[in-house]
Amino acid sequence: MRNGVREFREKRGLTQKELGELVGVSRQAINAIETGKFDPSIRLAHDLARFFGVSIEALFLFDEEDRK
Repeated sequence: MRNGVREFREKRGLTQKELGELVGVSRQAINAIETGKFDPSIRLAHDLARFFGVSIEALFLFDEEDRK
């Protein structure tokens, strides 16, 4: 799964730590999501999308080859 979290975060001028605090997770969690090492729960994906004012589909891009 690819995502636009970094782009949306940078457009808002936020650090990973600041974004994490705003959505209730650690800086490390935001870093792991941005680098593709961690796929967020649906609740966290929803919270991030809502924070940025976009749909989950606009923030997270699901590739067919990623299906397990």
